[in-house]
Amino acid sequence: MKRSPEPSPLEAIRSRLAACLAGSNFEGALWLVGGCVRDPLLGRPEPPDVDVAVLGSALEAAQAMWEKGLAKYPPVQYPRFGTARIEVEGVTIEFASTRAESYSEDSRKPEVRPATLEEDARRRDFTVNALYRDVFSGELVDPTGAGLADLKARVLRTPTDPELTFSDDPLRMLRAIRFRWSLVFEPASGLYEAIVASAPRLQIISGERIQEELLKMLAIPAASLCIEDLRQTGLLGQFWSEFCALSGVEQGDYHHLDAWEHTLAVLDAADPGDPILRLAALFHDIAKPQTRTVEPDGRVRFLGHETVGAEMARAMLRRLKFSNEVVDAVSLLVRHHMRLAPGRTLSQPAARRLIRDIGDELERLLDLIEADRKGHKPGVAGVDVEEVRAAVERVARETPREKIVSPLDGEKIMQLTGLTEGPSVGRIKLYLEEAVIEGRLAPGDESAAEQMIPDALKWAQKEP
Repeated sequence: MKRSPEPSPLEAIRSRLAACLAGSNFEGALWLVGGCVRDPLLGRPEPPDVDVAVLGSALEAAQAMWEKGLAKYPPVQYPRFGTARIEVEGVTIEFASTRAESYSEDSRKPEVRPATLEEDARRRDFTVNALYRDVFSGELVDPTGAGLADLKARVLRTPTDPELTFSDDPLRMLRAIRFRWSLVFEPASGLYEAIVASAPRLQIISGERIQEELLKMLAIPAASLCIEDLRQTGLLGQFWSEFCALSGVEQGDYHHLDAWEHTLAVLDAADPGDPILRLAALFHDIAKPQTRTVEPDGRVRFLGHETVGAEMARAMLRRLKFSNEVVDAVSLLVRHHMRLAPGRTLSQPAARRLIRDIGDELERLLDLIEADRKGHKPGVAGVDVEEVRAAVERVARETPREKIVSPLDGEKIMQLTGLTEGPSVGRIKLYLEEAVIEGRLAPGDESAAEQMIPDALKWAQKEP
């Protein structure tokens, strides 16, 4: 006898929800909505989370799920917005009471009231996200009357006037651009015009929420399409206006693209599964407009753009509340993306300095340099990243990063020299560290380091 196919994870969750509340007041009142309805209809992978609209109290529905043992932990509840969240076998399920919303002009936080399924659909961002599937019967409904047709035609449309939709929640403008390119939909007539008109309202959205949407865009393989739309609609200028100055900046003989076009090419060449690398690709030339000069012979130069750019990246990332870990990593990569010159063999001392200075971000730096090379004019010589990678691996086996240090600590140096704590002690440590890097001193060789102290002391006492 032929076995029935295993249900999909989403179908299994729906069945468990239905079984849990069968015969209760919630039967017929729970509806899957959003991506967990849209994506299966498009033949896309099921989303990791599930949204459930509740005709009634979402708080009570989530509580009932927990009390009946479906969830291991009590629900997280947000009474003001009528929402609650539980986790079932690693899947986050968000319950929200069907509602209508009203907004003040200076706030993203709505006032809510209970509403019908039709009213709930009209307050959602796009028609294709306003399709509902009954948790119990599996029935599919389209309250706006346009969602299924738009899904079939691959059109992105708001359920009501787009300017009203975007005014209610300006983050929807970023979502519109992300959905356009992640789903490969065409914007409905007037949608992008409404974004242009409403762009300044993005100012009321927190940096954290913009960051979240931006990272989702950067995870799309052709993220440049999203970023270019952000620029053209005026949204990019609301939070990272510095990027707009890159457009039209000519770069000289090594480039066939202006600084903005080159940035987008490098972004797409970077791994979409690595958000830090993608951010570094986006920021790597951010300071070119400020540092551009033209030599008497016509050569275009951008001296120090990597150093200025690292500080700009740090400030701009903090503006959107990125973590210190991300800020530090991206800034480091931008600062060092010009570190390697094409056509030069990497010496052992240079490899050790690279290992010391870049540390755990070295692989990412090489990936960034490779992506940068792909954005140059065809035929222009670039860094041989594989050759550099092999040289670094050879050196790292002999002298890993933790060994590229002075064999003598500060206390030992003070004991040998009679110095008190101060800058000269630090300079002696640096002298010995450089000796390790240059191969004149073996890592950890304290005896040989002690013999170098007289020369190190003379060097340390010179004007720095």
